[in-house]
Amino acid sequence: MDTHVVRVENPNALNVILGQSHFIKTVDDLHEALVGAVPNIQFGLAFCEASGPRLVRTSGTAPALIDLATRAARALGCGHVFVIFLDGAFPINVLGVIRQVPEVCRIFCATANPLEVVVAETEQGRGVLGVIDGQAPLGVEGPDDVRARRELLRKFGYKL
Repeated sequence: MDTHVVRVENPNALNVILGQSHFIKTVDDLHEALVGAVPNIQFGLAFCEASGPRLVRTSGTAPALIDLATRAARALGCGHVFVIFLDGAFPINVLGVIRQVPEVCRIFCATANPLEVVVAETEQGRGVLGVIDGQAPLGVEGPDDVRARRELLRKFGYKL
C-alpha cells in the first residue's frame, strides 16, 4: 500500500464538505437535499463512481464551484467519495440534510481551512484514510477568547 497526501485546492477559502457514499444516485440526492435546505444556495458537487464506467459525476448551481469540486474529486481519485464546495452558506446549514441522504456513509470533514486528505492506494484503487483540517492549536482559550467566540457566534446568528 502506498500513501499520498492530496491538498484540496481552495483558492478562496470556501467551505468544503468531504464525504463518502455508496451509490450513483448520490449526486442527484445530494443536489436535491442542498437546494431544499438553503434557498438560492451556490454549490458544486462531484462524486467519484467506484465501479462501472468509474466517472466523476457532477452537479451544482455554480459552474466555478462544480469545477473546483471536480478538480478535487479527480485529484483524490477515491471511489465513492464526494466533494461539495459551498458559497454563501455554511456547512452547519446543510450537514443535517446531507446526513439524511440514505446513500451517505460518512462525512470526513466540513471546513474552510486548508485541507489535506491522506489517501491510501492499493492495486484495487484508492481510499481516504483521514483528513488534516487546518493547523494545530497554539494554546487554550481564556476568558477574553470565550467572549470573542460567543460574539462571533452571535454575529453569525447562531447564538442569542
